[in-house]
Amino acid sequence: MTLVEQGATNTLPKLLARNALAHPRRPGMREKDRGIWKTYSWRDCQAHVQALALGLAANGFGRGDKLSVLGDNRPRLYWAQLASQAIGGMAIPLYQDSIASELVYVLDHAEVSVVVAEDQEQVDKVLSVRERLPKLRLIIFEDPLGMSGYCNPMLKSFAELEEQGRAFHEANPGHYATELAKGGAEDVALIAYTSGTTGRSKGALLSHGNLIAVSESFVSVEQVNRGDNWLCYLPMAWVGDSIFSLSASLVAVATCNCPEGPETVQRDLRELGPNALLGPPRIWENMLTALEVRAADASWLKRKAYTYFRDIAVRRELLKEDNKAIPFGVRVAYRIGEFVVYGPVRDQLGLRRARWCLTGGAPLGPDTFRFFRSFGVNLKQIYGATEASALVAWQTDGEADPNTVGRMLPGTELRIGDRGEVQVRGPGVFKGYYKQDEATRDTLTPDGWLKMGDAGFIDPRGHLAIIDRANDVGKLSDGTPFAPAFIENKLKFSPFIREVVAFGDQQPLVAAMIAIDMTTVGKWAEQRGMPYTSYIDLTGKPDVAALILGEVRKINATLPDALKVRRIALLNKELDADDAEITRTRKVRRGFIAEKYAPVISAFYDGGTQAQLTMDITFEDGRKSKLASTLLVHDVDPVAGTRQKAA
Repeated sequence: MTLVEQGATNTLPKLLARNALAHPRRPGMREKDRGIWKTYSWRDCQAHVQALALGLAANGFGRGDKLSVLGDNRPRLYWAQLASQAIGGMAIPLYQDSIASELVYVLDHAEVSVVVAEDQEQVDKVLSVRERLPKLRLIIFEDPLGMSGYCNPMLKSFAELEEQGRAFHEANPGHYATELAKGGAEDVALIAYTSGTTGRSKGALLSHGNLIAVSESFVSVEQVNRGDNWLCYLPMAWVGDSIFSLSASLVAVATCNCPEGPETVQRDLRELGPNALLGPPRIWENMLTALEVRAADASWLKRKAYTYFRDIAVRRELLKEDNKAIPFGVRVAYRIGEFVVYGPVRDQLGLRRARWCLTGGAPLGPDTFRFFRSFGVNLKQIYGATEASALVAWQTDGEADPNTVGRMLPGTELRIGDRGEVQVRGPGVFKGYYKQDEATRDTLTPDGWLKMGDAGFIDPRGHLAIIDRANDVGKLSDGTPFAPAFIENKLKFSPFIREVVAFGDQQPLVAAMIAIDMTTVGKWAEQRGMPYTSYIDLTGKPDVAALILGEVRKINATLPDALKVRRIALLNKELDADDAEITRTRKVRRGFIAEKYAPVISAFYDGGTQAQLTMDITFEDGRKSKLASTLLVHDVDPVAGTRQKAA
């Protein structure tokens, strides 16, 4: 009897066993190392997972235990998660850029007994907090570079653990098959910690059944082919990566490709040319910024050609959205643009072979969304939450719309609850929060619907439209509805603006704190012979303030009068997850920011022209320092600003 026959395919490790049996030589995973792509067949992946699982068993790991992975996307870190699940354990991926204090909270709260770390840097972070982790028994390192001098008995290399697993198999030949068969759909596969926009992260319990059901539903409606190449580059701790790089790839028999490192993602993306790509808004915003910068640096002729055909493409896209006829001249110009601009741009981005691309995790500005679609990238929005196994809604090819997130996946139900809050029910809804029963009760309705925390509505086509986080939606003092994310996404379309936090609830006007994009503003300054020494120095330049004010005025021209941004302040540092201003997935922690930057907000609305700030700065090693500074407040429209002060 085969491994698959012993338990169908109701767990992720059983899906791996099925793929190894049915497609033994097909590529299951690749990773790039020193410029060379190394391929692992499905049979190879299965062999490594079995050896790792039995190595864990030899070290006392068993049913109900927890294993964390910490590092960049690596096949061995994915295999480690599957290995723990194969013998009844649970996987808990961590953000690779987490500081030590963040690691302590998750590892201690989840009672993790084994950590699989990518390299020496990650091992050192775990060892530095070892005394605060009573449940931790074993640390496994993937990259042996720099580890030869370590003598800690808790440390084992991957090679050593796999060798122990093979020896364990010889002594216990039926152990892996027996443990694999015990697994069921209701077993917890993953404890996915939320991003924590409103406080401490919570551990969402996701079962094998949750992950597989959502993956099967997605594969049933999206164009996914066996053997498709996907680039696995997103943080492994983000539930979106768990669904697409681990669960959906197993369901669809797709090949996951791990880049050499975070700094080589764009180059590896272009070299690989994946068949599909998932990226949160910051990825698409960064791509757009890079394109605009390259266009600005090009020769006069190339710059003019890019601008002309870009405007043609956007005009065509707007006409398509409005279901209007596209003039003959626009159609001809667009066909020429495909050879001159659009095709080469997709090739530069690595998207020439991509049949579909997805954005999710946070709202993407409609202008950015429209730009990529106008250039021939089949970009579509998806919607979900950690508690819903990442995905509840998606857009079909013919219904991509910057103003909605599409229709519900098959098997998932939708309703709009109190205060316009989106609620869903379906096979992907989690089993609850780990050790947080009260939070679970607050998130699930008595009749089993998951509260998504977003305000939204269903449009006449049956598409779900998200307004903003339910707690963030408010009104200006004159009663005008105010959704800060709408303003922020508009402003972030500018290549000179990296982050925005908008204010206006119960206030007479909209104001915004803006963090510049250091790369693009720095290049802009260099082209004008403007010297600067640091981010703080650059943001303090009057010419930079004038540049950003000009960008805000351009965006204001597209906004209703009541929602135009009237006052801004340029931040003297980027919003940083280490300082708890944003989450690791770059979501704004509005409550924390409102408290930390209270003097700036007060200056916005009492007519002040500057604000004094003293704030804590956190370094990568966890050390803190104080930063005292003065932030200037600027009126976007000086006349309007004068009227506001008089009022």
